Amino acid sequence: MFSQEFISSLIEFLTTSATDWLLPVMMFTFMVGLVLRGLVYFTVSREYWFATEFYKRVHNYLDNEDIDKKDISFYVLMKKNLERTFYESFVVRAYYKRRNPDYVMDWSDRVFLIQQGCARLVKETLRQTKFLRHTTERPRFIELTKNVFENNPNFKKIMGIIPVAGTHDVLNILPGVFIIGGIFGTFLGIMGALPELGDMKLEDVEGAKMIMDNFLTKISFSMSTSIIGIIVSVCMTFVNTLLDPEKMYMKTINKFENTMELAWDVSTNNKLPKDISDFDEHRDPVEALAEDAVETEVKGDNLLSLEDDNDDRRAPRKKEENAHPAPNEEVSNEVESSEDSTQEVDKAS
Repeated sequence: MFSQEFISSLIEFLTTSATDWLLPVMMFTFMVGLVLRGLVYFTVSREYWFATEFYKRVHNYLDNEDIDKKDISFYVLMKKNLERTFYESFVVRAYYKRRNPDYVMDWSDRVFLIQQGCARLVKETLRQTKFLRHTTERPRFIELTKNVFENNPNFKKIMGIIPVAGTHDVLNILPGVFIIGGIFGTFLGIMGALPELGDMKLEDVEGAKMIMDNFLTKISFSMSTSIIGIIVSVCMTFVNTLLDPEKMYMKTINKFENTMELAWDVSTNNKLPKDISDFDEHRDPVEALAEDAVETEVKGDNLLSLEDDNDDRRAPRKKEENAHPAPNEEVSNEVESSEDSTQEVDKAS
């Protein structure tokens, strides 16, 4: 008896209150779904952006270097190009914005943790490739790349809060939920309008006509929820197809894997030089990469300054050489003068 009363009260609540709130809830859910789909796609696209930048720099490095005459280490090649990608993508951009006193990092990097996520990609990639044995058989880079990207906490959550995988799964079922919600609203409208037919009396033609008109009006209005549900479902399906993060994720994995395979094919070993700095796991990766980039830049400036000093030292020597005659010319002049003096002495005698 209690269950029947509870069910009847629930149905009465749905027919009276839920019908009025169904359309606004559907539209609000649709707008939230669009925003979340854009955020998920943007987060995954930043991974693809970093993989593309790394791909470009590896190809530029191989085009400019004579790889046939060098003993190339796979780890050194990966470390150099990954750190260069990170440095040129974030640190250089921050350097050019140094005139802004309030600038720390770009707002998108701050909100979506892009810089920290890319730093973790570099850190995890170097950790995975550090102890690979360089043989004729190529390692399974597809599994290594998936492991690197899947274990990155900055890209697994939107703004470090909302899980990307769970949000993607919920957004994929939203089109079906909208259709079910529209049909549910139609049934609720019909259920709420049917009891009014019980008050219709066949003797009262005018009253019966008024009740039927009211009934048809409510039925037609309840049909609108199904129409809105179908429209919203179709729109959400198009958005999910156009902004599909799974396709972007697979493109990211394939590009990063192809870059690592290319670096492995052109390298001759996977040795670690003694003077190369290790990547500390307990240290902030952003700070470590920035420091290594600064050290590289300082070394380059020192080399340039030494070359300039050598050029400056060579210039005075050239001036001195031009100012004084050559030693051979002086000796020849002295010989000629001595011969002339001897001839004069012979004539006098």
